[in-house]
Parts: sequence; structure tokens; C-alpha cells
Amino acid sequence: MSSYVIGGVFARTSRAVSLGLVAGVYLVAGGAGALTWWLLAPHHHPLTVALWADLVGTVVVFAASVVARNASLYDPYWSVAPPLIVLGWVIAAGHGVGVRQALVLGLVTVWAVRLTGNWAAGWTGLSHEDWRYVQIRGQTAGRPPWWLVNLTGVQLMPTLVVFAGLVAVWPAITGDRPLGWLDAVAAGLTAAAIALEALADRQLHRFTGEPANRGRIADRGVWRYVRHPNYLGEIAFWWGLWLFGLAAAPRWWTVVGPLVMVALFTGVSIPMMDRRSLDRRPGYREHMRKVPALLPRLTRRPAPAP
Repeated sequence: MSSYVIGGVFARTSRAVSLGLVAGVYLVAGGAGALTWWLLAPHHHPLTVALWADLVGTVVVFAASVVARNASLYDPYWSVAPPLIVLGWVIAAGHGVGVRQALVLGLVTVWAVRLTGNWAAGWTGLSHEDWRYVQIRGQTAGRPPWWLVNLTGVQLMPTLVVFAGLVAVWPAITGDRPLGWLDAVAAGLTAAAIALEALADRQLHRFTGEPANRGRIADRGVWRYVRHPNYLGEIAFWWGLWLFGLAAAPRWWTVVGPLVMVALFTGVSIPMMDRRSLDRRPGYREHMRKVPALLPRLTRRPAPAP
């Protein structure tokens, strides 16, 4: 059977079956990554081992997305892989689980569970592919084959971006400096970032769930102050992890991780979302003029009309 026929069969499955299939794919990907880790661990640095295991897991998910003809199979990978990598580093370091290690692992796990759950709640099944992938497929049609765009741009690139963000966690796991005020700042920032993302997602779901708001611009709650509070929370999360590493064993080159995150969201994600809203929501250009993308203005905005 061709991938088109198989993909069509998958597209007709129910949401529950679709989620079960995705879970199965991720179990296989996790097993392949764990096997890669086990094979390479005796001979290579844990950073290198984790990178190769991460790439192997990504390729497994990519293969499944090709069979199912749905690139959105990769979407949960952003949040599923990091806690497994951090746990692997804690075990590889062999220092036990101190307070700092527990804080980092705990916060990454809470972030991962919430973000993965948010994806699962909004994904309707294998017939549902993220609009961004549909758009990219249309824009690249007739040039590079879609499988190559899917592998490199949709899946490998985010995997490498997230891994770059996680590099700062390695010093946090292995560093031996005692806990200090910077750890408190890191914990506070990371927890606040997770809370901001959760609040922004909840407010957006509530806003879009009201029929009267169809086609309207979200301008309630935290969305009143910035256009993309969820992205602000995500960026702040990675800066918080970097601060943990800085507190434990300063490695200034690890700042590349949060900087790459800033570049991804400001250079790719935010422009794509804004262009889509300009096409779909009247008055969005004026909204862009009044409401900043990420950092709220110091002057207060008047409350929106009810």
C-alpha cells in the first residue's frame, strides 16, 4: 500500500485512536533514543550522546509522519523530549539528585506535562494538521520535495533549537556551586514563565470558545498587554533554565540556547502568526500598532469595551 492510501486510512481514525497511535509512535521513538544512548554512553560525552539520541527519536517520529501524511505528529516532541534528556543527564552525571537538580527536573517536567496536555486538548486527530505546515507545504510546492522540507524545516530544526536551549541545563546538573540567590531568581522566573503560558492558553481557549468572539481579536487578560503572551512565557522559560546553569557553573557560551529561542520566536513564529491574523481578523493591523508583540509597554492601556 502506498503512503497516500495508508495516510488516508489514518486520517479517518477517531481522535482517541489517533492519540493512541501517536503515543505508540513516541514509545518507539523513546525506545530508539534510549538504545542509542545506551550504545554511545560508554564512549562519548553525555551532551553528544543526548544529541544523537534526540536525533534518532526525531527521525522515528518523522518516518511516522510520512506514513500518516501528517507533520503534526512531531508537535508534542518539543515538550516530550526535554524532561527525558534532563533525566538522562542527571543519571549520567552520577551526582545524585540535589536540590538544584530536583528543581530543574521538576520544573521541566511540569512545563512538559502542561504543554503536551495543551497540545493534546487542541488536536482533533490525524485528520488535523497544523496550519503552519499546510502553509509551508503550499509555499514550497514544486521545489524541494515535501519529505525533505518536513524532515529539515519542520522536525530537525526545532529539535536542534530545543537541544540548544537544553545545553544550559548540563552545567545546572553537574555544577557544584552551592545554592544561592541566582537559583532563587532562576526558579522564580521559570515557574512564572510556566504560569504565564498556562494562563495565556487558558484565556485564549476561553475567548475563542465563545461564539460571539469568532473572528475577533483576543484582547482580554494578558492578551490585552501583548499580542503573544504565550510566546513570552516560552522564551522566559528558557532564560530561567539558563540562569540555573549560570548559578551552578558559569558557562557563558550556553547563552546561545535562549538567544536561539528568541530568534526563533521573533524571526519565525511571531511573524507567521501576525501574517495569519492580518488575513483573518479585521483591524489587526491597528491592533499591532497599539499592542506590542512580546514586552508590555509601561503606559497602561484603557480597558477594552465589553
